[in-house]
Amino acid sequence: MHIAIIGTGNVGGALATKWAQKGHTILLGVNDRENFKGKHLLNNPNTSVHSISDAVKNAAVILLATPAKATIPVTQSLGDTSGKIIIDAMNIVMKQGPEGFSNTTDAILAHTQTTDVVKCFNTTGYNNMENTQYGNWEIDAFVAGNSEKGKQGAIQLAKDAGFAECYDVGGNDQFTLMEQFALFWINLALFRGLGREIAFKLLKR
Repeated sequence: MHIAIIGTGNVGGALATKWAQKGHTILLGVNDRENFKGKHLLNNPNTSVHSISDAVKNAAVILLATPAKATIPVTQSLGDTSGKIIIDAMNIVMKQGPEGFSNTTDAILAHTQTTDVVKCFNTTGYNNMENTQYGNWEIDAFVAGNSEKGKQGAIQLAKDAGFAECYDVGGNDQFTLMEQFALFWINLALFRGLGREIAFKLLKR
């Protein structure tokens, strides 16, 4: 799969590494190809750097992992996204998000051509993407959106990144719930003193 990653920081970098190791073609989309965060990602197999529009043009899936306040200008910079899947890994934290929207995914949908937009990889820390293993368990991921095509793509990529399962939590009306779930993890990890090495696993009986 050809995947454009827009946002080459901690989250984008962790997923780029995992997906490249699984044989996916990773297209890093950046503003300045000579000076960008995450240059070490080019040491990964199957990884190259491009302008944002070129990365998107040559990809089937686009991961957005930039700061939430940049959601609208970044989405507008993607170019034509018709027929492509967009996976939103962002969260509004401390009210730093796209003006006029309660979550980043609705802002993306309002400023792009494709309707295959889902929210995934936003509910845990980048450290848990780098290493999904806790003892004998792999942790779980979650996805929301109306697009079945988008959800199936995200579920496959979650498993390729090492998550045990990626659970479907509903449609576009659950985007805000997904961000609230992320804030729950942030609260426990950073504000309640549990640290970043915590994660969620859905148990069934």
